[in-house]
Amino acid sequence: MMSTQSFSFDKEKILLPTAYLPPVHYFVLMAKAGEVLIEQWETYPKQTYRNRCEIYSANGKIPLIIPVRKPNGNHTLTRDIVVSGHENWQTLHWRAIRTAYANSPFFLYYRDELKPFFESKAERLLDFNAALLQALVSLIGMDVRIELTAAYLHNPEDTADFRTMISPKKNFDLFALPGYYQTFEDRFGFIPGLSIVDLLFNLGPETAGYLTAAAKEL
Repeated sequence: MMSTQSFSFDKEKILLPTAYLPPVHYFVLMAKAGEVLIEQWETYPKQTYRNRCEIYSANGKIPLIIPVRKPNGNHTLTRDIVVSGHENWQTLHWRAIRTAYANSPFFLYYRDELKPFFESKAERLLDFNAALLQALVSLIGMDVRIELTAAYLHNPEDTADFRTMISPKKNFDLFALPGYYQTFEDRFGFIPGLSIVDLLFNLGPETAGYLTAAAKEL
């Protein structure tokens, strides 16, 4: 059972950053809210899940990072971030995902739906993440409405703001996640908060139920 730490969440709408193969916490929050706004007008911050994810490999937790370019330097908005074409990152990322999850219960079940994202050229980070997020929501079977923000709001009303709260640079400890089977758990133990693909490849059709149950605890 998930334990909470003085955390309550009763908003119907949630504000999240864009994210690459987002962590499980991200999807629990989406499952709780039902209506999701993705921030696109912020000044792009570095070293976040916006262009990286974390998976469970035979060597433990490893990051996968999309190389990006900032056309306007440090003043570039997230919506204008360009995916760099100088590195063969898509091939390398898919190879890492395949190696990590080839023996997981449901990798073969979802492989053909996700592989095309690592074969066609990506242009803007926001577009790539959005298309991949919609595909994941569909595969999981979530009933959630996702839209991009129309403007940057410092203090959005009637919306739970998580734009800066889910980050690889700090532990997301507002709520804990219940354990689930992980392929290499016998080596390194349970690792919470990894990319949603870790949950999907290990739980398959039970992923939606897991997220719904976790969301009800918030």
